[in-house]
Amino acid sequence: MTSITLTPAAAAQIRKQTAKHGSGIGLRVGIKPVGCSGYAYTYALADDVRDDEQRIEAHGATLLVATDHLASLEGACLDFVTEGLKQTFQFDNPNVGITCGCGESFSLNTKKGAP
Repeated sequence: MTSITLTPAAAAQIRKQTAKHGSGIGLRVGIKPVGCSGYAYTYALADDVRDDEQRIEAHGATLLVATDHLASLEGACLDFVTEGLKQTFQFDNPNVGITCGCGESFSLNTKKGAP
């Protein structure tokens, strides 16, 4: 079983976004190759659970993660933060090695590997 946690703020935002969307079961998260450091997080509202996903429930919200991304997110905590006028989901991920200067991409520690 993977340990990815949600803060109450992240769960509240997931519930708010699915209600605003009018449908959906939760937030689908993952990582994709991009940027100067290698990877970026992906976020999308989900209307269904795919066969290759794990469903994580916390604080009344649902997080969906593709099984091939689980090792890269093991031990991570998803939060929803407000910094000035910017509001965003943000992972605190112990598997991240280096974050690029622009803050948009990251590399993974080599021991965890990539999807």
